[in-house]
Amino acid sequence: MTSPLSPPAAPSSAVRWTPRLWGTLLVLCAAMFLDALDVSMVGVALPSIGSELDLSTSTLQWIVSGYILGYGGLLLLGGRTADLLGRRQVFLVALGVFAVASLLGGLVDSGPLLIASRFIKGLSAAFTAPAGLSIITTTFAEGPLRNRALSIYTTCAATGFSMGLVLSGLLTEASWRLTMLLPAPIALIALLAGLKLLPRSEREKDHNGYDVPGAVLGTASMLLLVFTVVQAPEAGWASARTLLSFLAVAVLLSVFVYVERRSAGPLIRLGVLRSGNQIRAQLGAMAFFGSYVGFQFLVTLYMQSLLGWSALHTALAFLPAGAVVAVSSTKVGSIVDRFGTQRLIATGFALMVVGYALFLRVSLDPGYAAVILPSMVLIGAACALVFPSLNIQATNGVEDHEQGMVSGLLNTSVQVGGAIFLAVVTAVVTAHAPAHATPQAVLDSYRPGLIVVTFIAVAGLLITLPGLRGRRAQETLVVAKSTVKEAEAERVAVRD
Repeated sequence: MTSPLSPPAAPSSAVRWTPRLWGTLLVLCAAMFLDALDVSMVGVALPSIGSELDLSTSTLQWIVSGYILGYGGLLLLGGRTADLLGRRQVFLVALGVFAVASLLGGLVDSGPLLIASRFIKGLSAAFTAPAGLSIITTTFAEGPLRNRALSIYTTCAATGFSMGLVLSGLLTEASWRLTMLLPAPIALIALLAGLKLLPRSEREKDHNGYDVPGAVLGTASMLLLVFTVVQAPEAGWASARTLLSFLAVAVLLSVFVYVERRSAGPLIRLGVLRSGNQIRAQLGAMAFFGSYVGFQFLVTLYMQSLLGWSALHTALAFLPAGAVVAVSSTKVGSIVDRFGTQRLIATGFALMVVGYALFLRVSLDPGYAAVILPSMVLIGAACALVFPSLNIQATNGVEDHEQGMVSGLLNTSVQVGGAIFLAVVTAVVTAHAPAHATPQAVLDSYRPGLIVVTFIAVAGLLITLPGLRGRRAQETLVVAKSTVKEAEAERVAVRD
């Protein structure tokens, strides 16, 4: 973890990045870009997919949920696999699978096959995401170099998400299949470049065997948790099916913790969660992504269903948030070096709270520049500060052989947080759905969901605040130690 007690690192300008180092980072950024691009593109294309393949609304949901299920359910396994089998090998194999699944997704002619291709893509992303992040954290030294690399890396995720919205609006006009096929050639190019540029990584030699029970229990519990949360709004949160599923998740997680505490080579070393900074990073990631996914869901419905905006118009409305992130990409690393992750995360969550709260002013005839744009700019600034800082905070101070594990844990927090809070926001909106669906009544049913989104961001801010107090205490300790040393030096000088 970043600590004020650590000696100051050399400025990033002191070490010149070689073309190969830049190439390595670009390959990893391409994979992260594709993950985000794929998530955002499919949402706009769903109506066209349903019309051509004659799919029901519940089946269409699984085109999105299938990806989330594969991604969120297998991240823990993906992270630890990267540590044990080699990050480069795992990353390249998974990227190849992603390219093939993208190609198949654009060619199939049935709903079940399309859902299967989406699940496979999510599964492959569950291996590329933690492997890619751990390659960065083991290639770039902790401090300014890593902070700069991670700020560029996380910016690519936000840029991919923003561009996905716009590209989907354009491509769907021609054919929804293009939105499925577009990632395939990009993934293939990244794969070929990765074969040449990615540093070779050795398998972990001193591990104590493979934690097969932990892998089975961890994967099963995450798959069931994501499945239960995704299905809960449709099945009913208080239904026997949902409650029994949550009970089964609790049992699986309890057994998983029991196994991990006694395993010689655990899938997750539970000791990493004794760090307050690590816990705040994981919970912050859940609140950050969960609030944003809920916000985007409601705002997309508001703009398209109530205001009658086109998919492209809606995408362009979100674009300022992505533009703020993209423009700030080269600056965030140096800002982290100066102020530390805790302050930036707290500042970012505060901006999110204000941005979400301002959006509550929307009406059936909003002025974009006066009402919607301020929220988008504030949320974009928040994303630029929070997401890179969370990645830096979660991976700093972690040994190289556990970077994949921590990366998988962080990505799991992001995906599970998104799934849980989106389901909660959906349930709140559904509970307030009007009997007579006039436009104003529908808008009024969205407001409780927006309030929930705002409170999720408030929770993220409150989670961060104890880290600020801990930082001030450490800084005071450093000053006190320095003062004692200076006084001792003065006494020695007088005596001499």
